[in-house]
Amino acid sequence: MDNRLIICIIAALSAIVVSACLVIMNRIQTRHLIDQLNEMLDEAASGKFQEKIYDESLMSALSVKMHAFLTQTLTSSGNLQKEKENINTLISDISHQTKTPISNILLYSQLLQELQLTLDAREYSGQITEQVEKLRFLIDALIRTSRLENGIITVTPAMNQIHPLFTQTLRFADQSLSAKNLRLLIHLENETDTAFFDMKWTLEALHNLVDNAIKYTKEGDTILLSGMPYELFYRIDVTDHGIGIREEERNKIFTRFYRSPFVSDQEGVGLGLYLSREIITAQGGYIKVKSQPDSGTVFSIFLPKGQSQSVPEAQEPD
Repeated sequence: MDNRLIICIIAALSAIVVSACLVIMNRIQTRHLIDQLNEMLDEAASGKFQEKIYDESLMSALSVKMHAFLTQTLTSSGNLQKEKENINTLISDISHQTKTPISNILLYSQLLQELQLTLDAREYSGQITEQVEKLRFLIDALIRTSRLENGIITVTPAMNQIHPLFTQTLRFADQSLSAKNLRLLIHLENETDTAFFDMKWTLEALHNLVDNAIKYTKEGDTILLSGMPYELFYRIDVTDHGIGIREEERNKIFTRFYRSPFVSDQEGVGLGLYLSREIITAQGGYIKVKSQPDSGTVFSIFLPKGQSQSVPEAQEPD
């Protein structure tokens, strides 16, 4: 056999062997890289990811970038947690520092009213009491809203019956109803109806809607609180025959601190509807409103009937 042919065969075999080795080494390196990335992601997912010093010469550019990204994410997450803790501390301090002065002012104003005062002095004392009550309500609402927005307080939905929600709402609203000689009628298709919601927070959201109806309903009138089951949601309606809401305001009423210029004579700070929507949305539900000026308003709460329910906008029940 010609020497040159033998050399060519040997060279070809050598090339094949070298290529095979390169392929095997490449696969080993790729597998090692994938294992490294999987390990990083698993640690990050379990919250156990820690910064490590790597020799970049032993790692691909991809794994170096992945490590840098996860390290940055870990740092950002830690900063967010610290910020949330600082906010919680600040809110707690505000709550604590304002509670005692407000309580003292209320006490002193009530003691003043027990004294022999002139009519003007008694009126001023009454106004002090009224304004301090408003201030206390505002601070409480702001604290609840801030805690909810920052995730300090979280809703914990569970399967609950609707009937106790309605009866507790009626009990909480009884004094306000009596003050205006109003009736709150309750209508349920079935008293054993259930939905997936947090009883405490949903009660607050519903009470805000009922309180809103009381404010804008004429004395001696009736408010209807009704429930109706759908396939995926349970619908709760608060219906009044009050002053109604103008069309241009319907997208504004759920914003924080919004006060309609047409109801400036009514008490309120513009947080009730905002807080109600935040509470219901946090549970996977939503609120709709239908209204006509001078014809009344219907606020509809849609609560999931089970965990993690959602429907497209086009399929929402009317």
